Amino acid sequence: MPSPSLTELPAQAATAQWQIEGATASLSLTGHLNAHTLGGLWRDCQLRQAAWLANTGRQAALTIDLQQVSYLDGAAIAFLIDMQHTQQAAGGTATLVNLDARYQPLIQQYQPFDNLFPKPDGNHHTHTSLVERVGKATFDLAEDARTQIVFIGQLANSLGWAFRNPRLVRWNDFVGVAVEAGVAAIPIVALVAFLIGVILAFQSAIGLKQFGAETFVANLVSLSIFRELGPLMTAILLAGRSSAAFAAEIGTMTVNNEVDALVTGGIDPIRFLVLPRMLAGILVAPILSLFSDLIGVFAASLTMLAYQIPFVTFYEAVLKTIHLNDVMSGLTKSLLFGLIIAGVGCLRGMQTGTGAAAVGLSATRAVVSSLILIVMVDGVFAYISYKTGF
Repeated sequence: MPSPSLTELPAQAATAQWQIEGATASLSLTGHLNAHTLGGLWRDCQLRQAAWLANTGRQAALTIDLQQVSYLDGAAIAFLIDMQHTQQAAGGTATLVNLDARYQPLIQQYQPFDNLFPKPDGNHHTHTSLVERVGKATFDLAEDARTQIVFIGQLANSLGWAFRNPRLVRWNDFVGVAVEAGVAAIPIVALVAFLIGVILAFQSAIGLKQFGAETFVANLVSLSIFRELGPLMTAILLAGRSSAAFAAEIGTMTVNNEVDALVTGGIDPIRFLVLPRMLAGILVAPILSLFSDLIGVFAASLTMLAYQIPFVTFYEAVLKTIHLNDVMSGLTKSLLFGLIIAGVGCLRGMQTGTGAAAVGLSATRAVVSSLILIVMVDGVFAYISYKTGF
């Protein structure tokens, strides 16, 4: 015979009677225990139990007598489990007695799986061994690498789709991101490039002056800036500025479930969110790098006026030293740096978890990951240049 529904049950109030003797207490429940009758009773029992446990301390034993209970529903089971957990959290025990056999399966169904992960007691050390820490770090690294490989595949597929369907790309977003990441970054890039040019020229001149070779400062500074320092410093600035911004923007959308809403609506978040930022990063990084090169060389030429080297002499040396392959080497690196900066920022944003600190953590991870990959790629380029002479 099926159990009656809650609306079919007669209105019968639930009552609770406590009997407390020191560290032992008995709670006798009567009547119908359901969502309608438990509101005040649950709260009163919680307060009574908390006061008793505060006076008793650990090793308190509670017996819950259910002999006079005529009906239980899911809310009642939750109430009983809550009483047990409160008792166990205080170091005591809670036992259910005289429970009707037909309600035993409900208790087992609603009981959480706390016993699968026993809580450590005072004598248990929670320190993990070196092997466990190394294993966890290795697993996390492998999982992150797998995620990056999957993301690279999705990104490559989206880039191919963009080349096949350029009219479907969200060019308005692309322009907005390019302006924010590129045009808005011009002042800080110009300032840093100017200072780098001045510092590099002064430091080079100090060393070369001992040999009367100040005229070679133009050769040294221009080659260093066009091949190495210009692209690298620009990439570092973009990593701290744009990569963190991309991670924060997409991370906020992830926390607010906006990315899930796009997926639910049948919209690919890679094409909708990541692709415009990737294209903007690929475009902006080389342009800013070339701008940084020119500002740095100009700053060095101003510095060399203090050593009686005029502009004409300085720039003649620059034109004799810098060749097309030097410029192309720096621009190629900048293009890859822009790809890394935008890609890592978007990936970390998509990986944002929940909580108040999640977005900030994603932005931090984006900057750190971008810088590490930029230095690694720069090292690979240096080795290739050494081997090929490019």
